[in-house]
Amino acid sequence: MNSNADLLKELRIDRKAPPPPQSRRALWAALAIIVVLLLVAGAAWAFFGRDKGIEVRTAPVVAIGNGGASASVLDASGYVVARRMATVSAKITGKVREVLIEEGQRVEEGQVMATLDPVDADADRTLAASQLAATNSQIVGVQAQLHEAELDATRLRTLVGQQLVSKSQYDQSVAERDALRAQLATAQRNARVASDRLRIADNGVDNTVVRAPFAGVVTAKAAQPGEIVSPLSAGGGFTRTGIGTIVDMDSLEVEVDVGEAFIGRVQPKMPVEATLNAYPDWKIPAEVIAIIPSADRGKATVKVRIALKQKDPRIVPDMGVNVSFLEASRPATAQAPPRGMRVASSAIAKRDGGDVAFVVAGGDNDSVEQRAIKLGRGLGDDREVLSGLRAGDLVVLDPPAELKDGSKVRMAGDTVSKN
Repeated sequence: MNSNADLLKELRIDRKAPPPPQSRRALWAALAIIVVLLLVAGAAWAFFGRDKGIEVRTAPVVAIGNGGASASVLDASGYVVARRMATVSAKITGKVREVLIEEGQRVEEGQVMATLDPVDADADRTLAASQLAATNSQIVGVQAQLHEAELDATRLRTLVGQQLVSKSQYDQSVAERDALRAQLATAQRNARVASDRLRIADNGVDNTVVRAPFAGVVTAKAAQPGEIVSPLSAGGGFTRTGIGTIVDMDSLEVEVDVGEAFIGRVQPKMPVEATLNAYPDWKIPAEVIAIIPSADRGKATVKVRIALKQKDPRIVPDMGVNVSFLEASRPATAQAPPRGMRVASSAIAKRDGGDVAFVVAGGDNDSVEQRAIKLGRGLGDDREVLSGLRAGDLVVLDPPAELKDGSKVRMAGDTVSKN
């Protein structure tokens, strides 16, 4: 009995005893979770909560220069074209025997570009030469007969005067002489015809040789040996119409289409600055040759021809080119003040009834500064700014209505460069 009671006492829970100690590992895990949550919350606030600014595009302000410089009054685009360009073909239909040109090769006027098979032309010339020889032989025979007939007529005329022969014999000899004279004239005419026919046959032989009509550079080779070429297309795509194309590089010029609304700004002999799309940093001096007196009804444009004052192998036909029509240059003076700045028209905004531009201040948190500006004349797609801006300032293009002085902005990544 006592032993059972002792066992029950051992199983009794002592509620006054201290609780067992907690694990330190669980505490560190809880603290780590709390720190991670705080970091995530801070990053979310930094990304979503702060003001990222208005996305804008910008362009730099460019100084126009002093009074000696020329300002652009109109900008246009066009292409380099050649005034003298020819696709050279044979004058006759024939088979190509040899092609002596390659793309990029320079040829001189009269240089042989290709030859055709001359078999038919040579045979025709041989026949014409034989006909001429035959007519010349006929002339020699008739001349001999005529000489004899003239002697007979002279002798019989003497005998008739002496009444030794009858008058009818003399008349017959005279008739034979006159007939031979007519035959000789006919033979001589036939000889001239045969000679002309021989010259035509010589031209036929010469037509088998294709020569360059002027000096230039070969831009295309259109035929190969063995192909049939013809000055006229035979249809079906099996007959070539040309041997190659040559371009006179000294005749290159620029053709641009100018809108009808702006053609009044363009004048003959007007200075022009041309920029090839392939070489945007190369400014080529040029001038207006002529304004074509015809408008394109569909595009509402007028074509303008522009002469390039600088010749260079880099300039080739069909290159894209941008041109700026310049006002006449004025002599620079020591007292001439700067003409102002050139800025894109889309950077000019209206605020409170005045003209303003928004200049990007820079820094980590980009903001804009609203500046009042004084405008000058229009320069194509740009405007002249007389005051309020400095060269190198970055101005906002197409500023939205919510953009104000001090507004934060962020770049759209396609800042427009202006030369």
